Amino acid sequence: MSEGAQGFGLQTKVRLLGGMSAFLMLLTDQAHKLWMLNVYDIGNRPPVRVLPFFDLVMAWNKGVSYSLFEADSDLGRYALLAVTLAATLFLAVWLWRSSTVLSGLGLGLIIGGAVGNAIDRAAYGAVADFFHFHLGSFSWYVFNLADVGIVAGVGLLLYESLITPAPSPQG
Repeated sequence: MSEGAQGFGLQTKVRLLGGMSAFLMLLTDQAHKLWMLNVYDIGNRPPVRVLPFFDLVMAWNKGVSYSLFEADSDLGRYALLAVTLAATLFLAVWLWRSSTVLSGLGLGLIIGGAVGNAIDRAAYGAVADFFHFHLGSFSWYVFNLADVGIVAGVGLLLYESLITPAPSPQG
């Protein structure tokens, strides 16, 4: 019996899950950024102490993680955008071929986060970051919800590849 006759197959469900998680991650990230920038107006506020180890701040990241490969020129910015789009295309192909729920969800979160940060880079020339964890003199980098999605997605992929048992061979 064909997949259409039985309803959605597992791979189709994984693709839908990945697509929905990417969309929801992107929507949540962009809504939060727009609110922080335009409603809360974080750019015109000093750092806001939420907890003794957590502040809300405004930081524009012109590079990638930890501000590596900072792009101060338009050429550098477009190069980072091109790399992001190429990586996103690679991840989308991986999602299309995936057949497990964890990989679908993880890839969707990574794709949504990457596209969210790419939108910032295209619209503002840099990625808007707000969350700053610190402890004493130790300061963690400033990040946003897209980064949370990317890290969570990578965590799910690592969990699946390192912790979950391999599927038994069908014989």
